Amino acid sequence: MPIPAMIPGAPPATETTMPSTTPRNFVRATPAAQPEDALEHFTARLELETDCWDVHASMKLDDPGFVLVDVWAPEYFDAGHIPGAINIPHPQLTEERLAEFPSDLLFVVYCAGPHCNGASKGAVRLATLGRPVKEMIGGAIGWLDEGYELVATPSTPNGSRV
Repeated sequence: MPIPAMIPGAPPATETTMPSTTPRNFVRATPAAQPEDALEHFTARLELETDCWDVHASMKLDDPGFVLVDVWAPEYFDAGHIPGAINIPHPQLTEERLAEFPSDLLFVVYCAGPHCNGASKGAVRLATLGRPVKEMIGGAIGWLDEGYELVATPSTPNGSRV
């Protein structure tokens, strides 16, 4: 005798097609990488990314060893940005704009957050120019999630940036 269908409209299940009652382990369904492959992968990620906590802690140093770049449009930067960040929208990351910075200075770029690819676009531009670069994962949303605050750029009475 066939077993009734579990899903309306589905063909009746048989004892040989019934799902197992043993819970499936989704974590172990795909085997883990070999340790040497995992080491290579995670090392590469750390060479390309940093996180909000590391940036926050490093910005407290006399010389953090990097410049933090908000790649948003100026109006978003003015509304709220990470303390100590400078604003260079990613389309403006050019050799001319970067001439004031030493060629070996590390740039850490961020944008709104995981839903925004502006930091990746900025990182591509910097790498294309031969500049060392890391992306701050999480962006401004991650910064806020960590409990840190953003600061606004004060403006003059006529609306210009200070």
